[in-house]
This record gives sequence, C-alpha cells and structure tokens, in this order.
Amino acid sequence: MTTVNIHEAKTQLSKVDAAMRGEETLIAKAGKPAAKLVSIVPHKTKRKFGILKGKIKISRDFDAPLDDKVLAGFEGR
Repeated sequence: MTTVNIHEAKTQLSKVDAAMRGEETLIAKAGKPAAKLVSIVPHKTKRKFGILKGKIKISRDFDAPLDDKVLAGFEGR
C-alpha cells in the first residue's frame, strides 16, 4: 500500500489508474491517514433459479381484463 499526502494526491490523480489495477493508496493529512483509494469491484451474485417454486401461486385468470370500476381507478376516471 502506498501513502501520499493530500497535496500530492491532488497533483497526482494518476493514482486512480493504480487503484484500478488493484493497488491501494492511503491518503494522509499531516501524516495521519485520512482516506483509502481502492478500486470498486462490482458485486456479482449468482442467481438460483426455482428458489420460489411451490411458494407462489398465480391464478388462472391473472391476465383477464379488469372490470370497469378497477380500470377507471387506474385511469384516474
């Protein structure tokens, strides 16, 4: 891990490229650690298909036309 002062970090923004390569940079103010520059790694989750099988029921008429009163409510009439 590299340590740089705030002034140096401002003048050498190229440290972002190093962070993108996986290197960590510690930014210090008056010699005291203030922040850490690290790359952002997207979080990938693995999807499990069928996890809700048997827990959800869809009625046979779920796509049937809505009655006029309900439809009017959605349309703001």
